[in-house]
Formats: sequence, structure tokens, C-alpha cells
Amino acid sequence: MPLPFSPPLAPMLSSAADALPEGDGWLFEPKWDGFRTLVFRDDSEILLQSRDEKPMNRYFPELVEPLATALPERCVLDGEVVIAGSAGLDFEALLLRIHPAESRVKLLASQTPASYVAWDLLAIGDEDLREAPLAERRKRLEKLLARATESVAPVHLSPATRDRALAEDWFRRFEGAGLDGVMAKRLDEPYRAGERTMIKVKHRRTADCVVAGFRWHKNGPGTMVGSLLLGLYDKKGTLHHVGVTAAFTTAVRQQLVEELAPLRENALANHPWREWAAAQEDASAREGSNGTVQRLPGATSRWNRGKDLSWEPLRPERVVEVAYDHMQGDRFRHAAQFVRWRPDKRPQDCRYDQLEVTPAYELERVFGFGARDRGRDAKPRSRKARQGS
Repeated sequence: MPLPFSPPLAPMLSSAADALPEGDGWLFEPKWDGFRTLVFRDDSEILLQSRDEKPMNRYFPELVEPLATALPERCVLDGEVVIAGSAGLDFEALLLRIHPAESRVKLLASQTPASYVAWDLLAIGDEDLREAPLAERRKRLEKLLARATESVAPVHLSPATRDRALAEDWFRRFEGAGLDGVMAKRLDEPYRAGERTMIKVKHRRTADCVVAGFRWHKNGPGTMVGSLLLGLYDKKGTLHHVGVTAAFTTAVRQQLVEELAPLRENALANHPWREWAAAQEDASAREGSNGTVQRLPGATSRWNRGKDLSWEPLRPERVVEVAYDHMQGDRFRHAAQFVRWRPDKRPQDCRYDQLEVTPAYELERVFGFGARDRGRDAKPRSRKARQGS
């Protein structure tokens, strides 16, 4: 590609913070829950590059033509590939695309088409914009995508604002659309490839969960506990597997072997997940006897084929408090963080209804900001729009 620079390019990265930074000189954007993707275009050639610098065209073939229509003949953009479902952004649908069969990928592309959300412009024509300040790059990007955001549905300009109060409002309100936080970037900074110069603020909250099993450490059975399997009850009393917590020191892992031993006795006899052993190899859910879809922990993962996900059942009598960022459907999006044991809590009280619920935010409003409300801050035009009503 005879662009100002050639792929691959390490994307600029972020570091985590507990709150949005104070002071002036910041640009805030929603944190999109998708696949980080750089787009390189040189005439008829378009390359989608992943965060780990690998080509992604084969997984998202439906994006090539819209990008060719929306973008100038020679440019490089940074952004995110997302899939919008009826309840918000669907990260699991993205994961399904990483499949070796081309026919499967094409089918999914037609059933759940992806979109591209751009937030940075790194090159256009013969200009290398990486040393230009973000304020200039953002202005050029808005101008470049002015037509695309109105006429090419799968290509969008990410909302952005310099107003910290509005960014805090986004942090609370956009989560219902599947976005998982807010990014903060210095307006005077160049694009520093591979460096952690951006700041991400993600949702953090806690939940009380039942510990219904564990997996052995990779060193082998009987050595140390690798992770604890977490469960939550639904309204009908069915215990669902919602994720794991695994960040323990070596000493704690060894201690847990002895500490959990009494709960292993006759654990499978009346265990709510005893059916897992009969699950199909690639099953991630099972129809329960009460008609609900029950999450089970024992099947081979669709995302880690070949990985040993066998587990040891525990009588579901202990409760643990864990920290999590947000839910993906009815499971924790990432591994939860151990906070403390809760001997004062009854397992049957560990239900989904304890979780914070954020009303679903209309994705078309988020996707439409770039087209309706262009301007320096891409702010909604009215108080009504700002409140999402």
C-alpha cells in the first residue's frame, strides 16, 4: 500500500482510571464494546487490521464495500467494529465471526451485519497525520465522514465532546446500549502508536454470587484452585453460571484447596449443574427443566476450543462478593474480581435482581450523533436530546 505509512501499525492504547480527568484540554468519547480495528485504504485495496496487527477482512466481508463508498481513495482510520443487536451492542455476535469456515462467516455477515465506528484519522492522501494534535485530526475526520454518516449506514462517526459534564452523562446513560465506559484523550497530543496515552473509565460494581464449583490450576488436579465458578439465581429459582473469579495469589490458591474440601463431599448428588457432563461439545447453554435457558460451566468453550474447562462441583453453600464491570446478556462480560467472602449472606439471596439495571438506550441515537449533531463537540441540540428522551 503506497500510503504515508504501511500496515501493520500498533494502535494507540489506554490505561484505566477510576474517574474522568479534571481540567481543560480533554476530548471525551464513548468506549465502544467491539473489536478495535484500523482501516487502511489505497484505491481499491482495503485492509482491516486488528489490535494485535492481524488482518480481519475475512471475518467482516460486509464492511469492505461500505468503507469503499464512505472513505476517500487513500486514508487510514482508527476505530471499532461493532454489531448492534435489538438490546444493544452484541459482543458475543462478534466472537462468533472468528470462525475458520468462510461459509459460516458469510452466513453470519448476512444475519448480523457489522458496523464500523471511526474516532481518529491517521492519514489522508499523502499526509501523515500522526504527529498532528488530536483536535486537528478530529476536525479532519468529521469533515471526511460528513457525507458517510448520512448515507452509508454501516459507517459511523463516534460521538465526542469537550464537556466533562456531558461525558459523565454518557457514562451513566450509554451503558444501556452496550457501551462500557468513556475514553479521555488529550486534544494537543499526537497519535502515539503502541503507547498507553488514552484514559478509559469503565463501570465498576459488585454482586454477591454463589460459589458452585471451581477449576483446578493449570498445574494439575490437587495442586491449587485456578478459578471459582459463580452462580446467580433467576426468579424461578434456577442457578445460572454467570462467570468466574480467578485473580488469587499462590498462597490463597493453595489455601482454597483445603478450605473448599468439605464442600466437595457429595456435591454432585443434588447439584443444580449436574447435567453439564452430558452437554454437547460446543454447547454454552442448556434448556432447564423449568423451561428457562440455564447457563452451564462444563462445556468446551466456543472461543477456546481444546481448552480444558472441566470443573469440580461444590455444594452451593458459600457466598462471595465480586466486582464486575458489566453484564453481557446474563453473564459477566469479563472475569469478576474477588472482593471478600460473605458468610452473612444466604446463597438463595444471590439473585439477578440485585444487579444494577440500566435502561436500554436506543442505539440509533448513539449511531446518529455524528450525522445530526456535528460540530466541535458533537453535542445534542436540546436538553431533551441530551437526556435521551
